[in-house]
Amino acid sequence: MSPELDALARRAELAGLNAASAPREARVDGWLLRLSPGKAKRSRCVNAIEDGTLPLDEVLRRCRVSFDHAQLPLILRLTPFSQPGDLDDRLAGMGWTAFDPADVMVLPSLDGFSDEAGLVPLSPAAYAGLIGALRGSSTVEIEGHARRLEQARIRHQAFKLEQDGVLLACGQVAIDPAADGRPSGGMAGLFDIFTPEDQRGRGHGFRLCAALLAVARRQGASNAYLQVGAENAVAKRLYGRLGFLQGYRYHYRSDDPRAWA
Repeated sequence: MSPELDALARRAELAGLNAASAPREARVDGWLLRLSPGKAKRSRCVNAIEDGTLPLDEVLRRCRVSFDHAQLPLILRLTPFSQPGDLDDRLAGMGWTAFDPADVMVLPSLDGFSDEAGLVPLSPAAYAGLIGALRGSSTVEIEGHARRLEQARIRHQAFKLEQDGVLLACGQVAIDPAADGRPSGGMAGLFDIFTPEDQRGRGHGFRLCAALLAVARRQGASNAYLQVGAENAVAKRLYGRLGFLQGYRYHYRSDDPRAWA
C-alpha cells in the first residue's frame, strides 16, 4: 500500500469511529467501549484504539463487566490499527472466534461528483424506521438506531431515491470535518446503502452513492470511505466503479456464541 493510501485508510478508521459514536460509551485502559443495542455491531463492541498499561486478562474482565451490565455479549473489533499490535493473535490463542470480516474502502477524491438530483431527505427517526423495516429489525433495534443517529457527534444525513412512490434505494452520508476545522477537507462516510431486492441490478445504488458523494463535495468533503462485507462482491464492484479502493479489512472476535448467532 502506498503511503498516501495508508494515510487515507488511517483517517477513514478515525472518521468511522467518530461517525459511529453511540449514546452509551465507556473507556477502559485506552479502549473505547460502545454499549448500544441494535443490529450494528460497531455500536456494541470494543475498539482497542490505544495500548494501555493493564494486563490483557484484566482489561477484558473490566470490559466484560460493562457489557454484562448492558446485557450485551462482549465483542472486540480488530483492525490493522488495534492496540496492542498482537491483540488479534492473542485472542485467537485464547479461543476467541473471528467472524463478520468487512472491508473499508476509500475514495481519494470527490472531483466529478456534482449531481444530487432525486435525493429525498429523511429525518433520523424516519430513516431508522425505513431501513429497520427493510432489514427486519425489531422495535428496540429501530429505536436504538434512531437515538444513535440523533445523538452522534458527526451529523448523519439520510436520503432516499424513489419514483412514483416506489423506493429505489436509500442511504446516509456523514462528514468528518478536517482536523484544523477548515470548511473544506472533510472526509465523507457512506452508511447503510440499501437497494430493495426487486430494484437491484438497475443502477439505483450507483446513482444514490454518486448523489451522496455530490452532497458531501458541496459541503466541503474532499475524500470518502465506506464499509462493506468482505464477501459482498456485487457491492464492491459497484463501489469500485465509483473509484473506491481497498483500504483495509477488519473483523470481530468474541468468546460468546450470542455474538455471531
